[in-house]
Amino acid sequence: MSIFSIFKRGLEKSATRLTRVVGSVFGGAKIHSAASFEDLEALLIAADFGVSAAKKVVGRLRERYECGKIATDADLIETAKTEVAEILKRGMRPVAVPPENEPLVILMVGVNGSGKTTTIGKLASRWKASGKKVILGACDTFRAAAVEQLQLWGERTGCQVIAAKHGADPASVAFDATMAAKSRQADILLIDTAGRQQNQQDLMAELSKIRRSIGKVLPGAPHEVWLTVDASLGANVISQAREFGKIAGVTGLILTKLDGTGRGGMAVALHEEFELPTFFAGFGEAPEDLQEFDPDLYADALFGVEKA
Repeated sequence: MSIFSIFKRGLEKSATRLTRVVGSVFGGAKIHSAASFEDLEALLIAADFGVSAAKKVVGRLRERYECGKIATDADLIETAKTEVAEILKRGMRPVAVPPENEPLVILMVGVNGSGKTTTIGKLASRWKASGKKVILGACDTFRAAAVEQLQLWGERTGCQVIAAKHGADPASVAFDATMAAKSRQADILLIDTAGRQQNQQDLMAELSKIRRSIGKVLPGAPHEVWLTVDASLGANVISQAREFGKIAGVTGLILTKLDGTGRGGMAVALHEEFELPTFFAGFGEAPEDLQEFDPDLYADALFGVEKA
């Protein structure tokens, strides 16, 4: 299966929803009224594009329509796709490069049920297969099941897991994991943390403590802080990203559960609001369903565009 096929399959529900949106507004081969763009804007907002992104996309469509460059639904979709891809490219960059002879430390954060631990396992599988030495830090010490899940991924992928007893201080585990990654010359350290809601101030503050513990071993680490975002929540994830950004210093996003929802437009809202890079997108349960995020492929699949 090609990478685009994975994107297309994973965003099929979102593409169907957007096609219906366009059809409900224009309903045919030709666009008859500029006023229809107002309806389209409202429907894009309802499709989780967010107010700002919806206004920007529709504003561009209206400009091209008034210049005579949009006459059909196909013209409209092509222009919308291009505009969305440009929004999704905002903030995109390569993964951070740590100082020489130091492991890349990635702190994973997110709310309960966002797929954080599973995503860590998939990332470990991906990077181990590419020849990297990966260590996993089990800092979700509040849930024994979370530690067990990470240890299972460690067994599957052949990656060492640094863990402690149930209820141990997460910052202490993070310190030990970072020490292990440094002394054992690992390439990558992935640190799991407890799922928490953005309004749980005590738990959120704990993330700052974890960051400080990592920095004691490797000044400047963690090099990345990635927020896993459950796509099924739609534009409601905006408040999550805002609060985690304040407390944890989020540097990038991973979108999960895109295959089970028609709310793929939330990626556009996130990029418009924060201009944070999205590094990976999850379209299913298998490790290969976690793919590097590609703005052009995402936009194509989101609007149901066929590729040769």
